[in-house]
Amino acid sequence: MTTGIAATQDTPIGPFTTIVDDDQRVLASGWTADTEELRILIHPTMRPDTVRSAADLGTVTAAVDAYHRGELDRIDDVPVAQRSGEFLMHAWDVLRTVEPGAPVTYSHFAELSGRPAAIRGAASACARNAAALFVPCHRVVRIGGALGGFRWGLPAKKWLLAHEAA
Repeated sequence: MTTGIAATQDTPIGPFTTIVDDDQRVLASGWTADTEELRILIHPTMRPDTVRSAADLGTVTAAVDAYHRGELDRIDDVPVAQRSGEFLMHAWDVLRTVEPGAPVTYSHFAELSGRPAAIRGAASACARNAAALFVPCHRVVRIGGALGGFRWGLPAKKWLLAHEAA
């Protein structure tokens, strides 16, 4: 039986919850206070059976606070653990290299991921990303600048992009 550890903290766009494993790797995160909503996003081979609450996750909580205060690079070194097929795993690594304030289009993201024709695959990588913020899928937009989708709502995506552009 495996147990994850979760902490929820206030942010300017609502509660943000992170679930980590025993090694302090982010398994799932997003703008919700519902840990079960996050737990089910974790790949079944890594999904904790239970999640216990903590007041603070140390460096992970500090990184989230710092990011929302404007220290945008503080999330970059937080370890993340996700599992899927080869392309999605690679695409999630690529997402972590997209600079704040420099969003890319889905087609450019597909190119960066080594598969220029896989625009739907790139969009799927964003949609299936369980570690929002740490794997910054919010930095991918449609051609022409339209926001596209975001699991945590378009107002949150708009806030994040504006926060990073400031």
